[in-house]
Amino acid sequence: MNSVLSNSRNLIIGAIALVVALVASVVIVPETHQAVVIRTGEPVRVINQFRPDVPYGSTGAGLALRIPIAEEVRMIDRRVLDIDMERTQVLSKDQQRLQVDAYARYRIIDPVRLVEKAGTERQFEAQLLPILTSVLRQELGRIPFSALINAERGTAMANITKTLDAQARNYGAQVLDVRIKAADLPEGSPLDAAFTRMETDRQEQAATIRAAGQRDAQIIQAEASAQAAKIYADAYGKDPKFYDFYRAMQSYRQTFLAGEGQSSMVLSDDSEYFRQFKGQP
Repeated sequence: MNSVLSNSRNLIIGAIALVVALVASVVIVPETHQAVVIRTGEPVRVINQFRPDVPYGSTGAGLALRIPIAEEVRMIDRRVLDIDMERTQVLSKDQQRLQVDAYARYRIIDPVRLVEKAGTERQFEAQLLPILTSVLRQELGRIPFSALINAERGTAMANITKTLDAQARNYGAQVLDVRIKAADLPEGSPLDAAFTRMETDRQEQAATIRAAGQRDAQIIQAEASAQAAKIYADAYGKDPKFYDFYRAMQSYRQTFLAGEGQSSMVLSDDSEYFRQFKGQP
């Protein structure tokens, strides 16, 4: 009887050990991750590795087997990931100190190299972040502040992406894009000085435009006066009596209407000035 109980207990223990071993041997690899199997400290194979030409569902995600205790499985994300750069100060080509916020988007394309070089995604980001900051400073230092708001900014970001991607490839990652979230002047005196300089530049530009307008107005007025004088001269040449009458009427208007009826003149009745009133030729 004791022998039967002992055998049953051994069978149960064996079955439990078999189940535990089976469970320890099975690894569930989600579609969003790629698993690196490490044996005695060395990567030996990859499960569900990212391949750009293979659609999701066909790369080996799901259940996989490993040797318990002898093999370790490390999960590496195969999705597009973001890395945010801390707000840092950058000196532009025109000596403007800028507070820049930027981020990069990357993907792990060689998980074995990542495990060998960095270990995990977080450790990789910790090594990539100083590189991003350095590349950003170098590239933005080649362009003026105004270029950050025009088409030249796209060229600068493409150069930053290309340079950073070349560095990330050493860790088995691919940098897809780098973008600037904000590029602001620092608060305080530098910002106030920049606004003052911009205001002065606009005032100088407005003064230049006004001066050019006044010059053009004087030229137009001089040309008009010359044309009027020519017309008067032509009229005088054709009909001196009419010209004399017209000039007399202009003089009367200027004399009697300029003072709004308050002008006074003491002249003799035979004065030449009133000749047109008497109808004399």
